[in-house]
Amino acid sequence: MTTATPAGRSPVDLRSPAQLLAALPYLIGFRPANSVLLLGHRAPMGDRLGLVLRGDLPRREDRAHQARALAPRFALAPHTGVTLVVVGGRRRPGSPPPHAGFVNLLGDALGELGLPVLHAMWAPDIDEGAPWGCYADPDCGGSLPDPRATVAAAVATGDGSVAFDSRAELESLLAPRSPEALARRAESLARLSSLLWPEATCVFEAASAIRAAFERQLRGSGPPTDEEAVALASALTLPEIRDACLGMAVPPHTPAAREAERLWLTLVQELPAPERAEAATLLGYTAFMRGDGTFARMALENALAAKPDHVLAGLLKTVLDQGMAPGQLLGLALTADPVGLSGFGLAPEDFGEPGPRLPLGVVCGRSEFVVEPG
Repeated sequence: MTTATPAGRSPVDLRSPAQLLAALPYLIGFRPANSVLLLGHRAPMGDRLGLVLRGDLPRREDRAHQARALAPRFALAPHTGVTLVVVGGRRRPGSPPPHAGFVNLLGDALGELGLPVLHAMWAPDIDEGAPWGCYADPDCGGSLPDPRATVAAAVATGDGSVAFDSRAELESLLAPRSPEALARRAESLARLSSLLWPEATCVFEAASAIRAAFERQLRGSGPPTDEEAVALASALTLPEIRDACLGMAVPPHTPAAREAERLWLTLVQELPAPERAEAATLLGYTAFMRGDGTFARMALENALAAKPDHVLAGLLKTVLDQGMAPGQLLGLALTADPVGLSGFGLAPEDFGEPGPRLPLGVVCGRSEFVVEPG
């Protein structure tokens, strides 16, 4: 997941493993706990972040099974190697970091695929002052800096991004705001026998409904009414509107893309199943294009929970699972708007000024790590 560093901006240099460990909450969106993380180095140079996987630390009897399940995921896209991070457990004085047996199993499974482990590290948690160490070198270690005081945190905060304290806290963003409102809207949608608008003008009317939702959002008008929510759910069923909404995801990190992601998140919270699947898919794609694979996967899983046979959500989740880079799906947004509705009539200045970008690129060269603000 990387983009080119803009001219005139210096890369954020994280040359110590401690800095990489402290940056993990900002790379995956939440502070990992009792976790194993695998950070792929994308081919051909190995100097860009590829697939990133996080899993719960397994029980001893499940270690071999989990290693065999995780390693093949890195063979689905070109990688040159993997960095391993274990978060959790206590280290006994004079002993290697905990879970060393599991790290060895992961190394063996990756090695069978021709992928070396370039670095393997451990920390009990990601917090200021926490000890950290390396599995291969007993003299490699130290104390973690405050994750909130790192340069990676400053860049993310400047972009309006937040690192949550847990995966559950991040996932709670997708929860319904009002189950009662969802029940009312589900009844209204079930009574609809056709679109709300005449066939001759339905695309124009649906685009107007989306534009009005953006305008309400920019005014800070709060959640949609039942009538507005039903209209938005109906609008997103139109392929022309769905495609135009995909086009709002690019260029990533622009104010328009951020406002689009906010709107899709709002609709995930405000629409019932199965209609929620359209908004959740758009949210997943937009999050993926800005490099947030963790939240993108959550959104796509939400979409498939609402509508298990949703074709686009299923395809996008497969792409995520294979470790493809966002740039490989750029064409989906660029060619998805044949009727020219991108922006829904809103000018760029309607969305305000762009801010700093979240770091997307990581160069992991053995024990040297670089995060570049893309």
